[in-house]
Amino acid sequence: MNTHTEPAPEPIRFDTKIAVLLRADLEPWQRLNVTSFLVSGLGTQLPEVIGEPYEDADGVPYLPMFRQPVMVFEATKETLTTAHTRALSRSLPRAVFTSDLFATGNDRDNRAAVRSVPTADLDLVGLAVYGPKNAVDKVVKGARMHP
Repeated sequence: MNTHTEPAPEPIRFDTKIAVLLRADLEPWQRLNVTSFLVSGLGTQLPEVIGEPYEDADGVPYLPMFRQPVMVFEATKETLTTAHTRALSRSLPRAVFTSDLFATGNDRDNRAAVRSVPTADLDLVGLAVYGPKNAVDKVVKGARMHP
């Protein structure tokens, strides 16, 4: 009888954070839509946020996903605007979703809608940001975890 047991693996800790900040007045379907669009941008430009591909016990492969949790927060419009300014001042990788994007139906029109509005006038409903944990925490300060 083998009485040797393997030590439990060390917990994986990340020195980075992925955060999504949503405006608190969004409808449930809008929250889901905005979150999915925002996080899709991170993996395209930041390959380090993507883990390894998945495979089930039968060998069926699945696409890789983020290697770490995505923290979702909600805030007022004012807090979201402040968070955007903080993300810009820290030069953190970010994605935005404005209220105008609810009226468009494709990537070309989405980009044109954002491009047509000056930074200070963007009607933000969502922001995704990635970076060092302490910097991201400062960006989302004032927001609360999504219920």
